[in-house]
Amino acid sequence: MKVLLQRVSRASVEVAGKELGAIKSGLLVFLGVNKQDCQKMLDKVLSYRMFSDADGKMNLNVQQVSGELLVISQFTLVADTHKGLRPSFSSAGQPDVSERLYELFIAMAKDKGITVNAGQFGADMQVSLVNDGPVTFLLNI
Repeated sequence: MKVLLQRVSRASVEVAGKELGAIKSGLLVFLGVNKQDCQKMLDKVLSYRMFSDADGKMNLNVQQVSGELLVISQFTLVADTHKGLRPSFSSAGQPDVSERLYELFIAMAKDKGITVNAGQFGADMQVSLVNDGPVTFLLNI
């Protein structure tokens, strides 16, 4: 799995002009599924220290600041871009398996008491955000 995390002051996602989800302060999570270890990636996302403490140092995680998550499926994150000028998606998970893992990731985050909104798996989505910082990290497991 790969996750592109963006610390945001707000973010939203629309499909066909209809807003599916929006958050205030928290993390925009672009989730690329190619492995089946949702728990390990979720633990990393929720524990990753990207928010400033009283001294202005990135020492706090999303849970410590009562932040929210907006989770977006993003299969292009798992593309192989090492050769040529066209990405290869051969390492991406099968759509039915990936959708199940995407939904599992969201459900596990909600079980941890986090406010979670999400996009629609496989849809053409329009994502809007205000990147706070900007602060963006790519996480791999």
